[in-house]
Amino acid sequence: MTRIDAKFADLKAQGKKAFVSYVMAGDPDFDRSLEVVRGLPSAGVDIIELGLPFTDPMADGETIQLAGQRALDGGMTLLRTLELAAEFRKEDETTPIVMMGYYNPIYSMGVDAFLKAAKAAGIDGLIVVDLPPEEDEELCIPAQAAGLNFIRLATPTTDDKRLARVAQNTSGFVYYVSITGITGAAEAQAADVSPAVERIQNATGLPVVVGFGVNTPEKSHAIAQVADGVVVGSAIVSQIAAGKSTADVLAFVKTLTDGAHSA
Repeated sequence: MTRIDAKFADLKAQGKKAFVSYVMAGDPDFDRSLEVVRGLPSAGVDIIELGLPFTDPMADGETIQLAGQRALDGGMTLLRTLELAAEFRKEDETTPIVMMGYYNPIYSMGVDAFLKAAKAAGIDGLIVVDLPPEEDEELCIPAQAAGLNFIRLATPTTDDKRLARVAQNTSGFVYYVSITGITGAAEAQAADVSPAVERIQNATGLPVVVGFGVNTPEKSHAIAQVADGVVVGSAIVSQIAAGKSTADVLAFVKTLTDGAHSA
């Protein structure tokens, strides 16, 4: 059982929904990013989604793209991202970390070397948005063999046939993209999300967390009522981009986690 599996089991026993916080590793710099990440659990975050900076983040909207560029400009790399995770693990051995990004940096490092380093750094799961199920032999299956969850995205256009393929080697949870488009492009609507979540739950047996378009405590609460958890990224990254203090960023995160946990 991974930390992700254990976290969802614990939340289920408590009758609570999960709150997943996305932050870009190294934004605006390594030390400030680490400070924010270290504070997320005390703000109520159940799972940390750590963005891997990349030069061509095709699934991301402007907010996340700019965060990645700031991190890259500050010298952030895949190895530095793993170093940040390892530093976090020195003080927190229980909060799950999911690394989210694109395959090119991993491919360049080499899959075996990456998986060994990720495991050593305390990474628990991967979301690699540009590796479809047809490429499972590339990273998904080796990752699961190494003890990491490989988490898939499902979208409003994922039909039943495709969903069966998506679910085949997925573990940890399914990330449901609530809108058609990029991050930060529109708001999620609980009425639209609810039937999709139920369909994915029935097809996979896995928890379903909903991201893209969740940006307020009220929206966090509403989406958590119809899903197993919610993900917030752009709204948090926007706080960092605005130059808010770490305390202010974490206070904002706490309003979002309270919304989800009260569902």
